[in-house]
Amino acid sequence: MADPLDAIPASDPFALFDAWLAEARVSEPNDPEAMALATATPDGAPSVRMVLLKGHGADIGPRTPAGGGFVFYTNAQSRKGGEIRANPQAALLFHWKSLRRQVRIEGPLAEVSADMADAYFHSRARASQIGSAASDQSRPLDTRETYIARVKALEVEYEAREVPRPPHWTGFCLSPRRIEFWLDRPNRLHERRLFTRVDDAPGQAAPGWTSTLLYP
Repeated sequence: MADPLDAIPASDPFALFDAWLAEARVSEPNDPEAMALATATPDGAPSVRMVLLKGHGADIGPRTPAGGGFVFYTNAQSRKGGEIRANPQAALLFHWKSLRRQVRIEGPLAEVSADMADAYFHSRARASQIGSAASDQSRPLDTRETYIARVKALEVEYEAREVPRPPHWTGFCLSPRRIEFWLDRPNRLHERRLFTRVDDAPGQAAPGWTSTLLYP
């Protein structure tokens, strides 16, 4: 069945994102939670890389910003971690090629609570925990053997006990100020709808949001 003329409703953007992500989990062959994360230095030099969405919604845990957001985890001493610390603004992009859809999200970042970071770190496979603890992410590495040796040393050190979360391994929540949904249409007649975060505005598409279509 063909999509209706207006396939992106002016509704709650979090609910709409949930619906699109659910479809992507069925149709996307690999990592439907994969998203491009764009950060920038204080003087505006951009960088982008792929990370995984690890939580989202209007209420995703303690110390996340009011209005909810989108959570990912990283080594805060990495390049992206340093850029986030210096300039806590970012943009996300989901591109689900199987559905021919995109979602763009922009807003400020805030660090999640230590409890939230602990809970996610210890939910990961033990090998991933050790790999993260052994890595000085983004820093120069003389040989791969050096890294593998550090991994093996930690496997021995923590053989019979829990791997502690490194204090610099944490999570960040992007609190969206703009969420744009994009849907492919034939002949480049694409459909775009932008949701903008506002407080107590008349004519809101959903609590805290206004909505408008955009020319493709």
